[in-house]
Amino acid sequence: MSKLTGSRKATQFTESVIREMTRLNDMYGGVNLSQGFPDFPAPAAVKDAACAAINADINQYAVTWGARPLREAVAREFTRRYGLPIVADEQVTVCCGSTEAMMSTMMAIIDPGDEVVIFEPFYENYGPDTILSGATPRYVTLHEPDPSALSGSPGASWSFDPDELAAAFNDKTKAIIINTPNNPTGKVFTRDELETIAALCRKWDAIAISDEIYEHIIYDGYCHTPIATIEGMADRTVTLNGLSKTYSVTGWRVGWTISPPALTGPIRKVHDFLTVGAAAPLQEAGAVALGLADDYYAKLAASYRGRRDVLLDILDRHHFTCYKPYGAYYIMTDISAFGFRDDLEFARYLVKDVGVAAVPGSSFYKNAAVGRTKLRFCFCKRDETLQEADRRLEKLVPANVTLH
Repeated sequence: MSKLTGSRKATQFTESVIREMTRLNDMYGGVNLSQGFPDFPAPAAVKDAACAAINADINQYAVTWGARPLREAVAREFTRRYGLPIVADEQVTVCCGSTEAMMSTMMAIIDPGDEVVIFEPFYENYGPDTILSGATPRYVTLHEPDPSALSGSPGASWSFDPDELAAAFNDKTKAIIINTPNNPTGKVFTRDELETIAALCRKWDAIAISDEIYEHIIYDGYCHTPIATIEGMADRTVTLNGLSKTYSVTGWRVGWTISPPALTGPIRKVHDFLTVGAAAPLQEAGAVALGLADDYYAKLAASYRGRRDVLLDILDRHHFTCYKPYGAYYIMTDISAFGFRDDLEFARYLVKDVGVAAVPGSSFYKNAAVGRTKLRFCFCKRDETLQEADRRLEKLVPANVTLH
């Protein structure tokens, strides 16, 4: 057999469906409500700081694990907001986006034969990250709210069965991946839910890897609770975050880990040999971004809440069943009313013939059949972008509606 083939690992997952939908959107000239990047400007102060750093010739390698101003800002803000002391030199590692932060963490702590618990629907990178790091993923389902509770009623949220979660843990469990606020569901994990997860981590000596990239994008009175602040979890949690979502700079690729000191060394070593370091001038700008006044974050959440409500109204009028999100900037929908064979067929029809791109729900599940009636839309877009999507969606007619 020829050796000119890909690895067995690479055969166990597909290319990113999210990025594929963006390519199709560009091909057909659609409105991109698939990939989660804002189409409006980043804050002027943050952009100005990046330009100033470049003009000041901060253009060479930063310290591999992150420029001191950014690491100290990360530690300062986490301690200030959540009351958990963080030591920048011992716990913070700056990476090339939270995606690399996840991969560096996984490769630093996972050995072949280990198992990793993942909630589904999941951000599509988590499964491949687990496979690439040599672990076996164990999936636990987040169940959608009862359809009778979807008419905007407060608290109707995705939930997991504690017994199902407990059954996923065993002696081989090395870690659990948590994403709160959650992509794609918009779920915000409650303190009680995090206590349940924490108890299992303590029982089985497992690590919590907590992706908190949407921590400031949260609505309707919900609060973000880092699992690291739960009793007994500070020494067994790696928290991931980054600039991308909070400051509308998804192309900068600056993220970080906050880890217990015992895990920082392994994470830094893997990070070094994966990417060496994140862009030096953008790290300087990141330190400025983290110093923005608190009203920036309140306005950010309020603006996204408004966009959420606009897109919920649009999708509801066009006969989608919507699962209301309480965090992040995505809406999961049910597309059963349209009569297509599955989500892939509908998503391709939607971008090609209607001119709106969304993400097939099956890409967020291990078993594609579970997500075949779902589609994810993002609302991190200008008002005119959402209005144009509304106009194009007029072409849609559910299978059970007859036009006269």
